[in-house]
Amino acid sequence: MSTQNLDTVRREALKALLTSFVAQGHPVEYAQYMATAAIFQTDLELRNAQLLNLLSWLKQNHQPIYTEAVARLEETRIEFECRVKDD
Repeated sequence: MSTQNLDTVRREALKALLTSFVAQGHPVEYAQYMATAAIFQTDLELRNAQLLNLLSWLKQNHQPIYTEAVARLEETRIEFECRVKDD
């Protein structure tokens, strides 16, 4: 799916969630945040599933690359935690 199509899907999903939350009685201001959070959480879950699938495939088919990939992920986690602590 192209980036443009993905953006369109996200906008439509956001609009649908916003409408649903407002219909449930939530104020528009809160419904916007709730819808955005729901889309963001779903996107994070998708990315996590993609990464786990890729790591599983690497482990099964390319063990040396898998080992290096896991090390790179750990380096990224450490760098991220350092950036968060510095902010």
